[in-house]
Amino acid sequence: MTDTAGIQQGSPAIGAAGLVPAAPGAGGTEGSGAAGGSARIAVKKAQLRSSPRPKKLEKLGVYSSCKAEGACKCNGWKSQNPPPTPPRTDQQSNAVNLQEPCRSCSHTLGDHVTHLENVSEEEMNRLLGIVLDVEYLYTCVHKEEDADTKQVYFSLFKLLRKSILQMGKPMLEAQESPPFEKPSIEQGVNNFVQYKFSHLPSKERQTIMELAKMFLNQINYWQLETPSQRRQRVPNDDVAGYKANYTRWLCYCNVPQFCDSLPRYETTQIFGRTLLRSVFTVMRKQLLEQARQEKDKLPPEKRTLILTHFPKFLSMLEEEVYSHSSPIWSQDFLLGVSGGQIPIHTVINAPPVARPLYYSTSPVSMDLSTCGSSSPARKTASVLEPNPVGEKRKPSEPLPYEENKRPRVVGDIPMDLVNEVMATIADPAAIPETSLLSAHSARDEAARLEERRGVIEFHVIGNSLNQKPNKRILMWLVGLQNVFSHQLPRMPKEYITRLVFDPKHKTLSLIKDGRVIGGICFRMFPSQGFTEIVFCAVTSNEQVKGYGTHLMNHLKEYHIKHEILNFLTYADEYAIGYFKKQGFSKDIKVPKAKYVGYIKDYEGATLMGCELNPSIPYTEFSVIIKKQKEIIKKLIERKQAQIRKVYPGLSCFKEGVRQIPIESIPGIRETGWKPVGKGKEMRDPDQLYSTLKTILQHVKSHPNAWPFMEPVKKTEAPGYYQVIRFPMDLKTMSERLKSRYYTTRKLFMADMQRIFTNCREYNPPESEYYKCANLLEKFFYTKIKEAGLIEK
Repeated sequence: MTDTAGIQQGSPAIGAAGLVPAAPGAGGTEGSGAAGGSARIAVKKAQLRSSPRPKKLEKLGVYSSCKAEGACKCNGWKSQNPPPTPPRTDQQSNAVNLQEPCRSCSHTLGDHVTHLENVSEEEMNRLLGIVLDVEYLYTCVHKEEDADTKQVYFSLFKLLRKSILQMGKPMLEAQESPPFEKPSIEQGVNNFVQYKFSHLPSKERQTIMELAKMFLNQINYWQLETPSQRRQRVPNDDVAGYKANYTRWLCYCNVPQFCDSLPRYETTQIFGRTLLRSVFTVMRKQLLEQARQEKDKLPPEKRTLILTHFPKFLSMLEEEVYSHSSPIWSQDFLLGVSGGQIPIHTVINAPPVARPLYYSTSPVSMDLSTCGSSSPARKTASVLEPNPVGEKRKPSEPLPYEENKRPRVVGDIPMDLVNEVMATIADPAAIPETSLLSAHSARDEAARLEERRGVIEFHVIGNSLNQKPNKRILMWLVGLQNVFSHQLPRMPKEYITRLVFDPKHKTLSLIKDGRVIGGICFRMFPSQGFTEIVFCAVTSNEQVKGYGTHLMNHLKEYHIKHEILNFLTYADEYAIGYFKKQGFSKDIKVPKAKYVGYIKDYEGATLMGCELNPSIPYTEFSVIIKKQKEIIKKLIERKQAQIRKVYPGLSCFKEGVRQIPIESIPGIRETGWKPVGKGKEMRDPDQLYSTLKTILQHVKSHPNAWPFMEPVKKTEAPGYYQVIRFPMDLKTMSERLKSRYYTTRKLFMADMQRIFTNCREYNPPESEYYKCANLLEKFFYTKIKEAGLIEK
């Protein structure tokens, strides 16, 4: 018998945007009619809730016990003359007689609904929703052939029926409540992504996360086989355990998709490895087979992802699912906050922080959901919603570049030229890889490659008084204490031990071959906005390999994730050089009132600080800088090639021409020469300052200047600074003017134009901000012309 024999499991189409589950009572089959059934229920509920109140009372009376005197035991009003077939909702008469007697107890309909006289419309509509769910489940009970499934439907039917009688909310009575196993399937898959792929570059890691989202989405809409079907396919399996999970899945995940009176949970969030093991083999086989059958229907951008990468992803995950020693299912895997490994971001609920430095026309934000325009550039572009296989843009893809919507600003390099150069930079054949021993290689390049190969690992660990001691973490802490003691001989051992094992301190540890070879001990002060670095050392025989730089880069990224953007440390005379290379300086950005009394003073040491930029991916920063250098080098080479071009000499002077315009000389423009500006450039700095100040004041006083007065706030436009590469605003221009930054009119005009360009790039043409930018731009150039900086 094959794996799929007798199984009626649903297999949602891979790559489909709107996946639909099968309806209960459909025998577990994947129903194209499932969505239709769910839609019909929703339509019926909407129609019933819009009915007149007497009609609602009649409907609820059928499910309400009689309240007449004499302790009547009738539990529902029944019409004296029921129609032979259930009438259509739209054909029913609105005339309802509350005096009509019940066929069962002879009391009137009014006696059955007296308790509903003062009930609000909202509560009545809620009860009507339960009524329709009861009727739907009643149908499911009669149509279902599987005994186990029928029993669950009947239990839910009785539960909802009881909740109508008691006017309460349906509460599932079970020995256990969700979640049923920890870690959940979702967390296990997240751990798997971190465990196997954290070393990959951001673009490749994003592809893996797309596969993880896709896989989790498939599980959430997967139709489990019934216990009897599973018993036939796998006779020796734990039938009782599977039946328990199957019942929970029906009650908490499957039926609530259609009966919305019941609370609904995602399968991947309340079940763990036990359920995943029971479905993984069959699910993997059916998914891959369906992908092969439907490959021609897949969009081109999805084909490689699903046909090439998805099978490899599933094979690797399968090993971890069925392995008895896989760490991804350990409760200790995510002790990052209180002393474990670096915490990872949930694949489905919270995507990773996007801080890439793109060379595309405009960097991509991690969220492309449109939230309206609430600030100068407040039309938020989106990607936070789970998008396993939908049509939305991926974070690794550049946003489309539309030349007509993005006017060029002074100093911009044409994007087609940048893209052309980037194509040669990305070509391994065009640019040979730099040797690790080369003088031009990055300081942390060797360490980064070792991390990708799995030679070294980085973990944020710490002691904890609230959790059971982890033997491995305790051994690493002892190893860190030894490293710090050997490398910092002037520091008392007792002091080092006290801080390393202090629960308030954490240590980013560098692990090689299972043992600690270095680390950075630190204490975070979130309320004060900084972290104090206490110890930083790498064992002597592992130095000069870039480990120290890579350690610090990992620490910077860890703090950016936790939104702490300042480091402070007291560096001794031997460490000042190291910290300077890592971006530290004696110019402290943190206000003194924030750190005085919080950090420890060290005699003979120098206080140094470092301010982090959340837009920089520090562990890949040297690679990015290297690529930028290559781009500039290529651009210079192209410019030089144009300049070196030899043009034929001028012969016009032999013919009697006395002079010609400079711009008519062949090749003159290619050198970068430009005609003298049409406006006059003021040579007197004070005069220029006064003129620009007057213009800026006029612009700021204009009624359409309000959206551009201050920098865009991240809280109001979360993805703004990923989309806009060079933000600018009138407040920043005022500060630049005050500091005498604008030494020429072109610098001033370029910054002002940048404001308008950014706004039009981020907002749609119909938005209020787009219109403000156009009107203010016209006013600005009018003032520039009046000041004589450009010709009228």
